[in-house]
Amino acid sequence: MALIQAENLTKVYGTGDTAVVALDHVNLTVNPGEFVAVMGPSGCGKSTLLHLLGGLDRPSEGNVSIDGQPLAKMSDDALSQLRRRKIGYVFQFFNLIPILSSVENASLPLLLDGANSAKTKQRAIEWLTKVGLEQRLASRPDQLSAGQQQRVAIARALVTDPVLVLADEPTGNLDTKSADEIAALLKQVAKTWGRSVLMVTHDPRIAAYADRIVFLKDGKIVNETHLANGGAREPDGRKVSPATALAV
Repeated sequence: MALIQAENLTKVYGTGDTAVVALDHVNLTVNPGEFVAVMGPSGCGKSTLLHLLGGLDRPSEGNVSIDGQPLAKMSDDALSQLRRRKIGYVFQFFNLIPILSSVENASLPLLLDGANSAKTKQRAIEWLTKVGLEQRLASRPDQLSAGQQQRVAIARALVTDPVLVLADEPTGNLDTKSADEIAALLKQVAKTWGRSVLMVTHDPRIAAYADRIVFLKDGKIVNETHLANGGAREPDGRKVSPATALAV
């Protein structure tokens, strides 16, 4: 069973003559342990799709299910609980709290969910060690490089053992070397640790780390590249060249 199931997902902002269709009847599935990248030009609906899939916003039409649970049927409280426990978020600008250490930042999702503080600290240390920061546990964000800060953010996203990680331009604020390291780490999140990862990116080189690239244009999926199978296809199944796939 797919971990994410989005059917006819539509988001319209405004009404009447001022209405803007940000997402237009999108159908998308993401399987357990799959790493999917979403690409497209500015304003094509990438971030809107991420927000709807993560339950941060509600669609105008269509449905989203996460791990078999339809989001539309959930109360606001139930949706908040699902976001805290089943979804981890990684952002372009890290969103770390400046006065807190790496351990304290990584612990926050568990603390906010009412977990025991001692167990929370241990879980944070475990994940920070897994992402390569065992020597920087006590460091504040201003004592870390941008790449290290993003590693803290990934540890924070994973500390609740989510089934899904949503990453919004996670390498957009990094140099080339750090960006490659973070993309490789997100691939490890999927392949070694079994989480589904859906990443929005503008960088084809970073998207190439994924199993599949979904291309959006004008709020619609225009084609997909299944990297493991070496082929890009239109939604109707027609094959397209990699160059055409990137020219969205």
